[in-house]
Amino acid sequence: MAPEKALLLNGKKFYYDEIADYSFRNSIPLNGYEAKTLEFCRSWLTGVQEFPIQTSGSTGEPKRIHLSRKQLEISARRTIKLLGLREYDQTLICLNTDYIAGLMMLVRGFEAGLQMFIVEPVSNPFKLLPEGTRIDFASFVPLQLQTILEDVTYGPAVLNGMKGILVGGAPVGLSLQRKLQQLKTPVYHTYGMTETASHIALRLLNGPKAAEYYEVLDSIQIGQDKRGCLTITGDITSNETIVTNDLVELLTPTRFRWIGRVDNTINSGGVKIQSEKVEVAIAEALMELPQQPRFFVAPQPDELLGEKIVLLIEGEKLPEEVEQTLFTKLKTLLQKFEVPRELYYSPSFSETNTGKVSKQKTLQKLGLEPI
Repeated sequence: MAPEKALLLNGKKFYYDEIADYSFRNSIPLNGYEAKTLEFCRSWLTGVQEFPIQTSGSTGEPKRIHLSRKQLEISARRTIKLLGLREYDQTLICLNTDYIAGLMMLVRGFEAGLQMFIVEPVSNPFKLLPEGTRIDFASFVPLQLQTILEDVTYGPAVLNGMKGILVGGAPVGLSLQRKLQQLKTPVYHTYGMTETASHIALRLLNGPKAAEYYEVLDSIQIGQDKRGCLTITGDITSNETIVTNDLVELLTPTRFRWIGRVDNTINSGGVKIQSEKVEVAIAEALMELPQQPRFFVAPQPDELLGEKIVLLIEGEKLPEEVEQTLFTKLKTLLQKFEVPRELYYSPSFSETNTGKVSKQKTLQKLGLEPI
């Protein structure tokens, strides 16, 4: 007998017919997150053709864009096909459904007929599931995946039975990449944005076929503009060309290596430096610490250089000898102008609504010049 068409939201069961009618409104108490999630589900189940979606604001001012039902369906079907998802497979939805990453998890669930377990975003969402729940597919931000892997109660045990895992929303650090090698389940780092209805390319992070490049999904064309930034065209963009601010190296017509955002290029003493390259070196230099803190680099005005690189670390100040070791290591990994000139600490980084670090607000909080 086929399971009933229903989903579980924060442990509460909602049948599709009552969602479509919104007939549970007075019988089940809802918080704001639950109400917003069910409102989208209702729109989907009743055939709404256009959806307003908020961008995250991690790289600029948040804005609202509109995507068609067809665009969302096309994106969902590509992922369903790639991961071999089948009707009644069980999916964990633990990303904010106000934004494209979480919203697309709902669309995939409806399109593939998956059993959906929806919880509010927390660092370890498995703690919110009924004990013994088997999950076939999930999408996480790096912090969630790191927390799950480090939790002795869950760890690889809950992840290794899955068909596939997506991770996105932020760079995947070296520490997490190394931890992922213990998983048998394929883990894909996503590349995409709200305007492309989630990811248009994936990078396999673990196993013998792990890659440093992204592979574009079917029927999507990529190119570069004069700046060297990625362009995207395909059915997912209604065949219009989207010009990104992401510097890439095109390897083949379907493969690219991500270098960094063009607006993260710092001009220090006439030398162009990519922030992401510096951050990779810092991540490696911090690997020896028992717990790797969050960090980022940013430009600050400098009378002599025009701009200088500064490093911001979240948490308590590191011991002086650790700071010295960090900068000694960086001098072996980076060129002279790439090494940060100053180090700042913040008790806690400001975040966007999707859990990404807000560099602008963090800098302002410390009395530094916003980027």
